[in-house]
Amino acid sequence: MRLRVTMPSTVLFTFLLSISSSAQWLNEPDPRLPRTQDGKPILTAKAPRTPDGKPDLTGLWIRREGESAPKNSNELAFSLSWFMPKNAEIPLRPAAAVIFKERAARGGGGRPSEHCLPSGVPGAMLPPSPFKIVQMPGLTLILYETWVDFRQIFTDGRKHPPSMNPAWYGYSIGKWVGDIFEVETAGFNEESWLDGLGLPHSGELRITERFQRLTAGHLQMEGTIDDPKAYTKPWTFKIDFNLIPDADLIEYVCENEKDAAHAVGK
Repeated sequence: MRLRVTMPSTVLFTFLLSISSSAQWLNEPDPRLPRTQDGKPILTAKAPRTPDGKPDLTGLWIRREGESAPKNSNELAFSLSWFMPKNAEIPLRPAAAVIFKERAARGGGGRPSEHCLPSGVPGAMLPPSPFKIVQMPGLTLILYETWVDFRQIFTDGRKHPPSMNPAWYGYSIGKWVGDIFEVETAGFNEESWLDGLGLPHSGELRITERFQRLTAGHLQMEGTIDDPKAYTKPWTFKIDFNLIPDADLIEYVCENEKDAAHAVGK
């Protein structure tokens, strides 16, 4: 199935987001970043490294526009197709295609985030909202500003447990392959969407993410979706992120929810 969906202009999206880096409240110089004589961070410099020599992914990040993103600013459903080559196909199985078509027809209205529920993987990285990576020995954290959600990526040598409690963000195991941080995540519930437009998945979903810090200010993640119940074969996408230097997350609280009633157009 080809993902070339144009959302109707009548659809109203009230998606609560923290969008620009200028909104971040902190301005504290990061000592890990090289700087010019006047103190500005050199974002094109080599990526910093941890004491053990691995690239340091730690920082506040926000995604770049995808190469296939629409020019119409009203299209706010954050489709994974934006981060694939133009005309790339997502190999939906027939039953999954029916679910996707129904969600896409209403521009992703009814998505879990409208009810203050998590966006899941990789959906939480698709809105233009900051997230923070904290890299430590044995554990890497991803902290999402939206919904104040978090992921734990275990790097202490453990394997996926034989029985996992189904979760919105799954159970993540990470390892270094050269300078690439490879994360395998399984154990998902079936409630999350892969993106804001409504790509579905089953409980058999496994996601591989390969993070690479290309420069001090540029992070790239290549993802592979493998879900034999929803898709006929594994498929990939690639998302680039910009560093927001010398800033930090701000508190984001989802409360007094009044948006869902307006989210689905006629």
